[in-house]
Amino acid sequence: MKFSANLGFLWTDRSLPDAIRAARAAGFDAVECHWPYDVPAAKVGAALTETGLSMLGLNTRRGDVPAGENGLSALPGREDEARAAIDEAIAYARAIGTANIHVMAGFAEGDDARRAYCANLAYACEKAAPLGITILIEPLNSYDAPGYFLSTTDQALEIIAEVGAPNLRLMFDCYHVQLMEGDITNRLTRLLPSIGHVQIASVPDRGAPDHGELDYGHVFRTLESIGWRAPVGAEYKPGRPTDETLGWLTARG
Repeated sequence: MKFSANLGFLWTDRSLPDAIRAARAAGFDAVECHWPYDVPAAKVGAALTETGLSMLGLNTRRGDVPAGENGLSALPGREDEARAAIDEAIAYARAIGTANIHVMAGFAEGDDARRAYCANLAYACEKAAPLGITILIEPLNSYDAPGYFLSTTDQALEIIAEVGAPNLRLMFDCYHVQLMEGDITNRLTRLLPSIGHVQIASVPDRGAPDHGELDYGHVFRTLESIGWRAPVGAEYKPGRPTDETLGWLTARG
């Protein structure tokens, strides 16, 4: 297995370029992040070139964070803001060679939200396709993100089918899926054709993937058996200095 360090949670005590260097030193095969926009793309790109790592993915902006927003694309009436966030993400991804963008839905419900979300995703896919960029959507569990528009893989598959774009895929976060649906082995196998990225964390505490109710040794063997070859994203909350939580990574093999 290959692994990607999610720098939204790991080495957050460092600048993004220094976190990239730390991930390389720790033995990760790639990196990913949440919202890199406060750091000039040139600095991030230089760190990626220096380390030889690729940035697998980044997120669109959440919106008004102090007001509690967590994405814009499923918010009716906010289409201009949502599409500006999509444009910004695509421009940043293009500058640093990132292949995936997670378009965040936000807190919303109902038919109007679904229409807004699908329209904004179609816009994102159309803009991203000529650049070879994949658009990802991620169901979030309703314990951590109550009211988030997208909460299950079945709902995500319906959205993907409705939009109908070949570069729209599912971000399968084992932590979120286990909390909402379980049956990780069968879901990974069945949904593989629609999956664009896989992420991991322990359940239920979202710590390092070396404890909890999910046996990640089994999950990794499942991914290998079904032909998954891309790096798996380690998106967990370390709870202490990141380097102290990497026993699961150094023991891989």
